[in-house]
Order: sequence, then structure tokens, then C-alpha cells
Amino acid sequence: MSTHPMVTRAKAGIFKPLERMNCHVTTTSPLLRSHVHALRSPNWKESMLDEYNALITNGTWVLVPCPANVNMVHSMWLFKHKFNAYGSLSRYKARLIANGRSQQQDIDCDETFSLVVKSATIRTVLSLAVSLSSSAFLQRIIASLHNEFAMKDLGSLNYFLGISAQRSTSGLFLSQSKFAKEILEWAHMQHCNPCRTPVDTESKLGSDGDPVSDPTLYRSLVVALQYLTFTRPDISYVVKHVFAFGLQLYASSTTQLTAYTDADWVGCPVTRRSTLGYCVFLGDNLLSWSAKRQVTLSRSSTEDEYRGVANVVAETAWLRNLLLELHAPLTTATLVYCDNVSVVYLSTNPVQH
Repeated sequence: MSTHPMVTRAKAGIFKPLERMNCHVTTTSPLLRSHVHALRSPNWKESMLDEYNALITNGTWVLVPCPANVNMVHSMWLFKHKFNAYGSLSRYKARLIANGRSQQQDIDCDETFSLVVKSATIRTVLSLAVSLSSSAFLQRIIASLHNEFAMKDLGSLNYFLGISAQRSTSGLFLSQSKFAKEILEWAHMQHCNPCRTPVDTESKLGSDGDPVSDPTLYRSLVVALQYLTFTRPDISYVVKHVFAFGLQLYASSTTQLTAYTDADWVGCPVTRRSTLGYCVFLGDNLLSWSAKRQVTLSRSSTEDEYRGVANVVAETAWLRNLLLELHAPLTTATLVYCDNVSVVYLSTNPVQH
């Protein structure tokens, strides 16, 4: 063992120059709850002006004198950061909406709705874009949209609704990896080890011994996991069970709509309601799928499978109408596959129609 003292470069008079990088640092304006504070921020003020000018251009409202003895519905501003696929700030977004607290049911409004789009619609549009669209065709669509309302051309599809889109020679690859990481961080599970089977098939979720301590967080995570099935249909079975308790797109021919149906007669051991499932393909592109417990009780596997066929036929009929509205009608019949001989017999019997 050596007893000599340790000699460092500083003691020996050796000095190595420190290389410094010139980094440009930008600050992000925080989210605000008051439009008064937002007007003091150049970023939020510009986004508010863009929103207001768009509403005026589209003729969203008409100014009229305020009648007497009526309830005045107030408005409010919502502010949100829009991010790119890798987490960098894309833009500031401000929205002017009606304040629901100032509305009275059956007086100011008779129904409420959520501005959401069916996931099968997004997959269908992307499938057509990959399979049929050209540069000239896209320009005609953009010009037609410009004639109807004001819009911004953000360029090639890269990131939308938390979904990353990467184009290649084989088609369009959709990924929600960033959204999945956010869910893990939300649930404090970012350091957990992954496994091939995302659910223990032997255990059953129930109220006894349930580890969930925050019902609000649990419900929020279930909704987030449901949205994650947009590109991860392999976790649909898990999400279905969790919900009961509390993709890839490739260029291919779009001339054939095909549906497959299947049902699980085991079902719920309490209600004996089985699980209905189906998948619908446009060429090789998976457009729609479902796996849920049926709401009625079946007395046989044939009746159960027949209900599954009825559901998938209704879904394919809706998709055919959607393709017709998108000016891409199908010229061939939709093929529905079912592995139950009795169901096939019933479907061909005119008495059962």
C-alpha cells in the first residue's frame, strides 16, 4: 500500500481550460387563469388576438341589443400550451368559450355535448391519406377548406392530439410513447419494470383490499388508458377490466372492408354476461375494434355470437357511410367473418332478418 500523498493537477500547476457553451435560453409564459394578467404577456396577448380575429372572420356572433329580464351568459378565456412530439413548446393557444356557470339548463341551453371525434374516423382519414392522396390532390383539399373558413397550414403531419406520426416508405406510423410516459409519471410508475403480460389473469379487481386510494386519480388514469388504446389495441383487454372496476397504418389497397367477430362465453362470473369483440380492417389498416361486456344476457353461445355479428355489421355500415361522405365509396361488399356455424346459418336465413 502506497503512503505517498495524492498529487492533483492543481498542485502540480497544471490547468486545463474550461470549454463553455453559448446556450440560448428562452422562457415559457406560465398558464394564467385571468385574461387581465394574460393581456400583460406578449405571448398570450398575441394568441388572444388570433382567436378573436378568427371568430370575427368566421362570423361567430352578431351583436344585438340586450333584451330586458334575460339571463346574460358570460364568456371566459382558456389558455393552453401546445407542445411538439419531443416536448418542446409549439405555440400558445387561447380559446374564448361560454362560462357554463352563468348558463341555466333548459333556458340558455337544452343539451350539452363534448367536441370529440370518433377514433375510427381519424384512422379512416389517415388510411385514405396514405393510400390515395397526392400533392396535387392535397392542395385542392386545402384550397377548398380555405374557401369555407380561415385555417392555418401547419405543414406535414407530425404530432396531433398527443399522437406522433412518422411517415416512411411503407406508410404512416402512429405512436403515443410520449403520452404513455406521461401516464406513468402521472401514476408515479415511471420506474416500474415492464412485463410482457400487462395484467394478472388470475386476480380480480374488487372493493375488498383495493389498493386505490385516490378515486379521482384512478378515474382519470382509466380515461387516459382508454385514449392510449388508439395506437395500442393490445391493452384493450386490460383497460376493459380496469374500466369495469372504477398502430400502425400502412399503405395498401382500400377497396375491401373486412370485419372479424368473436365472443367469449366465459364472461362475468356474477352476471354471466359475455364479452363481445370485433375488428374492422380497410385493406390492411385496422380502423375500428371493440371488446366490451354485452348489456343483455344470452342463453347460448350462438345467441351471444349473433349479437357480436350484429354489432360489427352496424359498425361496418357506419364506416361505409363515412367513406361515402369522404368521396371514397366502396364498390365491393363487406365481408364479415364468424367462426360459429350456427350463427352463419342464422345470418343466411331470411326469417331471422
